[in-house]
Amino acid sequence: MTTVGNLFHVRYGHSLELNHLTLADRNSGIAFVSRKMGDNGVSAFVQPITDLDPASPGEVSVALGGNGVLSAFLQERPFYTGRDVAILSPKKQMDKATLLYYCMCITANRYRYNYGRQANRSLSTLQLPSLKELPKWISKADVNQFKGSDAPWMQRKVALKNFKSWKAYSLNSLFIIKKGKRLTAADMSPGTTPYIGAIDSNNGVSALIGQKPIHDAHTITVNYNGSVGEAYYQPVAFWATDDANVLYPRFKLTPSIAMFLIAVIRHETYRFNYGRKWNKKRMEESLIKLPASASGKPDWKFMEKFIKGLPYSSVLQNQ
Repeated sequence: MTTVGNLFHVRYGHSLELNHLTLADRNSGIAFVSRKMGDNGVSAFVQPITDLDPASPGEVSVALGGNGVLSAFLQERPFYTGRDVAILSPKKQMDKATLLYYCMCITANRYRYNYGRQANRSLSTLQLPSLKELPKWISKADVNQFKGSDAPWMQRKVALKNFKSWKAYSLNSLFIIKKGKRLTAADMSPGTTPYIGAIDSNNGVSALIGQKPIHDAHTITVNYNGSVGEAYYQPVAFWATDDANVLYPRFKLTPSIAMFLIAVIRHETYRFNYGRKWNKKRMEESLIKLPASASGKPDWKFMEKFIKGLPYSSVLQNQ
């Protein structure tokens, strides 16, 4: 093992205040990196500051305090930093995979810190694997596998129709709704079948089990217990917990249409909670509003085109 200080030159960031800067668009602006946990730490893009050089691409930003303490990100374009953000520059040449690995290692130490114990003084002494101790799989990792994933499926954007013209449809008229089935942790065996739990992340997949799937692919799961109202498109066959309902479409469901419907279904979450669960009967009776065609039926073609014009929709082509 070695330390952050042995692997990187550690310096304090620019300590800028975003409200004193001029915002710019993503293409022409300089990334402003704060202590946030997501979006690679980038809070905004700002106009260049006279006589202040941004940090260089290939350097690592590390939050030294706040809720995102020790969130570490490899920055691939010039950037400024807000308060309590350190900048790490590798002392020896490191490729992208190695830098990303060290970001992961630094972030994994977040549990050691909180608002009362920040990393301002201790970052340099934080222990990390040395370059000789790096796992062999790092050299085989494809760090560019998600390159271009933020692109839309098609370049032409489609504006949402007038909401006042949307019509209400019962979920029962759109789907055959089936319940999931209880499976205890003691009865699970390891395998490759997605097990959909009543959770709010990871597309609902809480485990991979050895049991055979009990529900078909190209359906939508909706939690009626736990994280009530969380909905997910399931591209492969799966097992769903009894705390989730499975929506089998009465129409041709594509990944793009599913993404549109999921957003609408999640919008109904506020109506339900632990005291009023979204059980199968209530779900069948629930109404959702959707864009309608001239015939009065849901305008599936419009929903498809709208989703395909959004950023990141290109990843749906492989579903």
